[in-house]
Amino acid sequence: MRVVVTGAAGFLGSHLCDRLVAAGFEVVGLDNLITGARGNLAHLAKHPAFRLVEHDVSRPIEIGGAVDAVFHFASPASPADYLKLPIQTLKVGSLGTHNALGLAKAKKARFVLASTSEVYGDPQVHPQPESYWGHVNPVGPRGVYDEAKRFAEAMAMAYHRVHGVDIRIVRIFNTYGPRMRPNDGRVVSNFIVQALTGKPITVYGDGSQTRSFCYVDDLIDGVMAAFERGDPAPINLGNPTEFTVRELADLVLRLTGSKSPVVFEPLPQDDPKQRRPDITRARDLLGWEPRVSLEEGLRRTIGYFRELLAA
Repeated sequence: MRVVVTGAAGFLGSHLCDRLVAAGFEVVGLDNLITGARGNLAHLAKHPAFRLVEHDVSRPIEIGGAVDAVFHFASPASPADYLKLPIQTLKVGSLGTHNALGLAKAKKARFVLASTSEVYGDPQVHPQPESYWGHVNPVGPRGVYDEAKRFAEAMAMAYHRVHGVDIRIVRIFNTYGPRMRPNDGRVVSNFIVQALTGKPITVYGDGSQTRSFCYVDDLIDGVMAAFERGDPAPINLGNPTEFTVRELADLVLRLTGSKSPVVFEPLPQDDPKQRRPDITRARDLLGWEPRVSLEEGLRRTIGYFRELLAA
């Protein structure tokens, strides 16, 4: 099978490309490299089944030959990125999704949308099932990402209903692992880099807000399962084991052996107080659930950042 991956040079996109190539797919990766990095794909640069094309998917996408699937993973995804690039984030969620769906329609290809737990906003239902419509501030600073993904889901469903495009929508909860950027602003990479460099661990709010952290290998297993065995309705992919942000900070300090102090800063506007996926649907439909514990995943990720910082 020949597939297109948008956002191929990003954190998740590059891991997805690895999995697809290993499974025998021919992969065409698209990325404008605003937040992605060629280094994430350097090991695939000479692989005969992989090709990276520098392209902004907010502009029309032209791919010659057959395409069996389109994985739309392009988008700034960390708060630091989408707060700095609000218009680009909205464009890739709207124009980029439209163009990627247009490619899938023209090629009669299956379409997989990387959506997000951010569609639930600061949730008033806990844990969050796919049936929950969310609690999002559309005009707040985080709204550029939340609403871009909500629009992308609506666009994908419209193409499914009107044009018969075979779609999958995966709502991805907090994911971490190797190839995260040291300065991407996500809590796991922030804490690890701060701990390894001896800087204060920055906790926003009092640290009682919760997150559910899924290791990247588990997440990509879920994406592949949704691609192969899913249906058009959205499906949560994440780890249902919930931790407070303060618990995460303490675990990172223990695993790194760091003496960094913990400091507290004001909670950003519209920051979710709690976040945990209900993965009943993923278990029942896909036979999927995460297997890597937070401690084991953090050990692997800390090892990656130790090497990166040493280099």
